[in-house]
Order: sequence, then structure tokens, then C-alpha cells
Amino acid sequence: MRAIIVTTLGLLIVVALFAMEKTVTASFVESDRKIGAKTDYIVLGMGCFWGAEKRMGEIPGVLDVESGYAGGDLPGVGYQQILNYEREIRAGKVTGRNHAEVIKVIFDTEKVTLEAVLVKFWENHNPTQGDRQGNDIGSNYRSAVYYHDAVQKDIAAATQEIYQQALDAAGYGPITTEILPLKNYIRAEEYHQDYLKKNPNGYCGLGGTGIKYPALNQKATQKSLLNNEVIAERMKPLDGQDLNFAQQLVIFEAENCEFCKQFDEEILNHWQAEVPVAATLNANPPAGWVLEKPLFAAPTIVLFREGKEVTRYTGYNGEKSNFWKWLGFQLLSPEQQKIAFEQGTEPPFTATNLDEKRPGKFVDPITGATLFLSQAKFDSGTGWPSFFDPIEGSVTLHEDNSHGMKRIEVRSASSGIHLGHVFNDGPAPTFKRYCINGNVLKFVPD
Repeated sequence: MRAIIVTTLGLLIVVALFAMEKTVTASFVESDRKIGAKTDYIVLGMGCFWGAEKRMGEIPGVLDVESGYAGGDLPGVGYQQILNYEREIRAGKVTGRNHAEVIKVIFDTEKVTLEAVLVKFWENHNPTQGDRQGNDIGSNYRSAVYYHDAVQKDIAAATQEIYQQALDAAGYGPITTEILPLKNYIRAEEYHQDYLKKNPNGYCGLGGTGIKYPALNQKATQKSLLNNEVIAERMKPLDGQDLNFAQQLVIFEAENCEFCKQFDEEILNHWQAEVPVAATLNANPPAGWVLEKPLFAAPTIVLFREGKEVTRYTGYNGEKSNFWKWLGFQLLSPEQQKIAFEQGTEPPFTATNLDEKRPGKFVDPITGATLFLSQAKFDSGTGWPSFFDPIEGSVTLHEDNSHGMKRIEVRSASSGIHLGHVFNDGPAPTFKRYCINGNVLKFVPD
């Protein structure tokens, strides 16, 4: 099970990692325009996601809005299951936490700030209504901000404080919006996506309070909150009791560090690896834990096991492949390392996931990025897991003239590790056979 720890001091990331080499496909380049080095995303609950998707998609600088579910305990569910679960909650039959209908707002950070996105979030629904929004009643319609890093958490709290002052002056009650780390995000069914574009006269169910967000002194207030109180808080050491004692990555950063910002943009802000990660501005180890030696550069990425440093990666200047290779040598077995970094091949019929037929996904064992879905898997009879189509943008292709053969090598786009080769003898509709070493695929069931 993946251990995820989020504190005001730690920066934890749960978003898909998209890193690419020079040999990417045109279709992946198009996808990267939505989630790239100069974009970010935030997950918001505003009641029924049909109207929320339309309203937030109208903001200049927003690139895409996706409807989904998040914040609950149920894995891999859909719209009807969430409605049924809400009925059971209201009937007192279950006590678990239901998902909220949410939207994932992807925006260009050079054209619109997170503060501006959140201003529209506060204005375009009523955040004081608790488990409802207008006529839609239930915890699945709750107001929510689900953040993926500590900066988003702080900005959400700062904007909430400002908007609460405006609501107080207008006679409204306290804001009930929950501000929590993103948990169990699930993309909604296709018919929910762009619903009001497909159905212009469809139900919206979204109405704000009519109270405008105070524009005066907004930036000054947020700058004070973020640059003073928040930065000071992050300077405190992490608490080892809040982290994963068995295995934990800690990113030691420094204030005004350009290399730290680059690492955050290229690696940390897209973190999906199984090993939990936290970031701090304090140069001391987490309370109760031990560093092998003092730090001398930022960022320094330290892997702790059972509260003790086992290895570190010092400094970063854009060398993503080197970082993932370093982490891979800490996480992979010698057999996996030979395949991943030496273009090795496992013996046929030896992969434990060769006969895996459950619904799920096959992910990069280092980065956690999804490579193939189980529905694209087929029995080729070759002894290696075979797929007729990868996730778009998840792999890169390279000429391979080794061993006197002309082949096309398949690598993971996120980590750069060797996966296998692709051949033109697969089934319809692609007629491709991605022949992949199963030992460098991690299967995650739905």
C-alpha cells in the first residue's frame, strides 16, 4: 500500500508524471500542452460537476476542465455507485466517506494564477451550505479544495480567509469548504465530460452567493500570509512520526533556490511514485531521524529507511534521467536493474504478471506512471507480456541495432528505462505487439 503523508511542512504530490525524451509522438506533444512545465492543476468540488466544469472552463488561461470524483474511500467507482453509497450513508447503513463530484482544472500558470482560479471557485458556488449545493443534497455535493502540494493548501486557506470576510459582511455563515490533500481521484464517465457543451439546455444546478471576492489588497494579504507565516512554518524540521518510517524520501530545499524550483517543476509536482515524498526548507533531519552527514547543497534528496539515511542525491540541474536512475537503483532488484538500465531481457514465461487478466493498469516501477491498461493486453504465446497499445505519451520508441538485428526499442517516457520492443505482428486495431519485460512492469488492479 502506498503511504501518503501530508503536513503543513511537507509537500506531497499525487498527480500523473509526464516526462518525455526528444523522440515523443505528435499526439503526446498535444497532450503535454495540457500538463507541462508551465501548467498546474487543482481539484475542486462545487456541487454538480456539469455546471462547475462549464463555469471554470470559461476562465482565460484555463486549458482544460475534467469531471471526476475524489475525496472518498471508495476505489474505482462510478456515478451510480456513488449515488447508491450516498443513499446508504443517509440511511445509516454505512459510515464510510463518499466521493465528492469534482472538477480537475488545468491552467497555464503564465496566463492565470492559482489565486485567480480560486477566486472564481469561491464566487461561482455557495461554499457555506455544507453537504449540498442548491437543490443537490448529499455529501457527494460538498464544497471542497483538494490540493496536491503545500503551496496550494496555503493559497486555498488564504483565499478562504479573505472571502469569509466578505461573506461575514453580507450576513452569510461560515464557509464549510473542506481543504484537504487530493485523495483517490477518479475520472468521471465520458458522458459527464463537457456535458453542457453536449447538452446546452441541460441541468446546471450551480449558483453563487452573489458576493464578489474582495480585490483590494488581495495580493498584499496573500503575500504576507505566504511569504511570512508559511515560509516560517516550513523552516521548522519535519516530524518523523508524520512520515513513513519504513521508507521515505525527503527533499531538502532552500528558500530562493532556482534549482529547487526546477526540481519541483520537473519532478516533484508530478510525483506518482510508490515511495512517499515530503519536502522541507529545514536542513535538519525529521525529528527522531538521522542524517549520515550534513547537507551542503540544495536540493538534496535523501532516502530514509527505518529513520536512517541510506543514500542521497545531491543537487539538480535538469538531469531527470539521472535522478530516476538513482532512485531506480534503490527501488529495483538486481534482475530489474539489468533489464531497466542494461537493456536486458528476462527469460520467457518467467514474469509473475504474464497471465495477469484482472482489470487494472501496468505502471513504471520507479515513477508510477501508467504505461498500459489491462484491456490492451493479449496472449501472444511468446512468453512475455504483450500489449497492442500503450497509454498515449507513456512510451518512447528508439532504433535498436544490437545483436545483429534491426528492432524498435520501447522505453518508459517518464523514467527512460528499457521496457522491451515493438513489432508489427499484433492484433487489431493497431496490429502492433509491444513485447514487454514483465519484471519492469508493476500491476495495479482497479
